[in-house]
Amino acid sequence: MSASITSELASDPAWFVPLAEYALRVLLAAAVLLRRTMNPSVRLAWLVVGFALPWVGAPAYLLFGKPRLGNYRRRRYREVRARVRSLRCCSECEVEPHSSVGSRIARLAERVGGDPVRPGNRLELYGHADDFLDALLADVARARHSVHMLFYIWLDDAAGRRTANALAEAVGRGVACRVLVDSIGSRRFLRSKTCSAMRAAGVEVREALPASLLRLPFERLDLRNHRKIVVVDGKVGYTGSQNMAEESFALKPRFAPWVDVTMRIEGPGAYDLQTLFIQDWCMESGEDPAELSTPMPEPCEDGSAVQVAGTGPTSFNQAMRELVQVGLHLASEDVFLTTPYFVPDEATRTALDAIARSGVRATLVVPARNDSRLVGLASRSFYDHLLDAGVHIWEYLPGLLHAKTLTVDGRVAVVSTANLDRRSFELNFECSVVVYDAEFAGRLRSLQASYLESSVRVAPEAWRRRPASQELIENAAAILTPLL
Repeated sequence: MSASITSELASDPAWFVPLAEYALRVLLAAAVLLRRTMNPSVRLAWLVVGFALPWVGAPAYLLFGKPRLGNYRRRRYREVRARVRSLRCCSECEVEPHSSVGSRIARLAERVGGDPVRPGNRLELYGHADDFLDALLADVARARHSVHMLFYIWLDDAAGRRTANALAEAVGRGVACRVLVDSIGSRRFLRSKTCSAMRAAGVEVREALPASLLRLPFERLDLRNHRKIVVVDGKVGYTGSQNMAEESFALKPRFAPWVDVTMRIEGPGAYDLQTLFIQDWCMESGEDPAELSTPMPEPCEDGSAVQVAGTGPTSFNQAMRELVQVGLHLASEDVFLTTPYFVPDEATRTALDAIARSGVRATLVVPARNDSRLVGLASRSFYDHLLDAGVHIWEYLPGLLHAKTLTVDGRVAVVSTANLDRRSFELNFECSVVVYDAEFAGRLRSLQASYLESSVRVAPEAWRRRPASQELIENAAAILTPLL
């Protein structure tokens, strides 16, 4: 009897499909449940996708379930980082922030991979691409030794070409100019005539995290270098949300203008930005970090205290999430957040809920129109909880508010390349600067408040009356938020 059944099954291939699906579900469940460091909500999302769509979920988990950077690249990053750290100045240019909030954030930032707090920095803040570019090109024109640039996106537009020409002129004066751009974010630029002209003029241009299908079995192609860093002569640094692009942002013009925030640091903080650039550059170039290392600049009189935190899959990649959560929990008066992509994990959302319920005025500004429809829908799925807790949510109307900023009690400010989502918190290479200075925090707070003039507040009562169909779509998108 059993032999005839076996023979019948062997002659009928239809039995193979359900058996294979069952095996895929079991194997995927085992792989997901055995991951030690996976967030519970992410674990559950993978199980849901895997059980509902095993033929999609299993291959997707193999490709995107872990932050796979490849054994060689991960080992190389450790070697480069250790070499860079060994060259660091043994300087007394460190300080403890005065406020209790600042002190606790600073200790956390340093322990999870950030640099020490550096005093004596002269800071400028730019809320428009043109102002940033004018300041940057003026510094490049004054450069005497080196100009280092790292951007996730470099567009072949007016801003990109002006900067390319300025670098070519600097090379002509004997300045060493190095440009590192993300392989995927800047793929069009890397094939452009502008890039070829830069290289012909003597500007060294390299791609970060080269992407190709041949690498797919060994590393995730969506692990990207999302940093935006410029360092001139090792003394002046820039970072923030601004890519090398016009506000019109030719890649997605219908969402323009893209509104960014960038800060200029003159002083010891530029040394730590330089350190991050050197790590990333030497990883791709194979050069000795000692050839690029520069002395730490002297502190500026009456300058501000700053702390640079570089995060990514090669370090403690929960650092930025924990910094945000600690900043929220330590707030006693006011918290103001701006981000283009708001897809927080459960702990961050709960922290925002809790401070609002405790009486802290919490304000969140996001774009009304998001260039990622799925992320936009997922973001709105969080509104009900936040509005119930008392969070003031505003949607920016004129374009895509791309600024990633945080102020706490008007005393601590954060300017970052990181979005408030899992990709920035866990997968991308990001750069954040924490400023422990009430005057600068006040300037950033004023810039944040200016966005409200062009925004509409999400009224709780009106929001609860939105169509059921809209709520259904938003909550469906929310199921995928742990994977976004």
